[in-house]
Amino acid sequence: CGSMWQLLPPTALLLVAVSAGWQSDPPKAVVSLDPPWYRVLERDSVTLKCQGTSILEDNSVQWWHNGSLISSQSSSYLIGMARAKDSGVYRCKTHLTKPSDLVRLEVHVGWVLLQAVQQVFQEGEKIQLQCHSWKDKPLHKVSYFRNGRAKQFSHPNRNFYISNATRNDSGSYFCRGLIGKRNESSTSLNIIVQGPAGPSISPSWHQVFFYLLTGLLFAVDTGLYFFMQRNLRSLMEDWRNHKVKRNQDSQGK
Repeated sequence: CGSMWQLLPPTALLLVAVSAGWQSDPPKAVVSLDPPWYRVLERDSVTLKCQGTSILEDNSVQWWHNGSLISSQSSSYLIGMARAKDSGVYRCKTHLTKPSDLVRLEVHVGWVLLQAVQQVFQEGEKIQLQCHSWKDKPLHKVSYFRNGRAKQFSHPNRNFYISNATRNDSGSYFCRGLIGKRNESSTSLNIIVQGPAGPSISPSWHQVFFYLLTGLLFAVDTGLYFFMQRNLRSLMEDWRNHKVKRNQDSQGK
């Protein structure tokens, strides 16, 4: 194996080293919610889970809430009885990952809440909405509305689905239903459906560095190749001239 590395030219070794350093950039941790709704009512239970590479002997996780470090070091952070103070943004980090993106949690007060897994969707994605009641009280005769117009009605409480979202599905949504004989409505939730995300045209610094280095090494190798070719041709010409001269000298004698 050592001899194989010795056979590689310095330029190839440098490219291998740069690529290895590039690939060693640690991944981000990922925060998920269980249940998946980012909008909850007071006294709901929700668990935040940190997913990412970790060492088996040391699986401690760092959690932040609104920028402040939380004492919990478990991969799961349980909020057993949600309160308004639990609202905000959360992120986590393991020993072998970078901090995750921020994940938002909203704790609302009311009898009924329209829940979603996120507020912004891409075209083609599935949208799922749930009409949720405080303390999971029985909810029936449930209606879903978009921009004031009814979109779905069901006697038992059923979720509302859009299987293939388009921009036309953007709008202000709310739900309404009966808890016993009480007719309760949720607050509105603005759902945004965007066009498909295009490819990124702004490469990161290490990509720019890698491309520049590759181009520089290619230019150096190309220059060396033509330099060696030119010297080789010169040596061949000198050798031929020397051979011709020696033959002429031999014939003259």
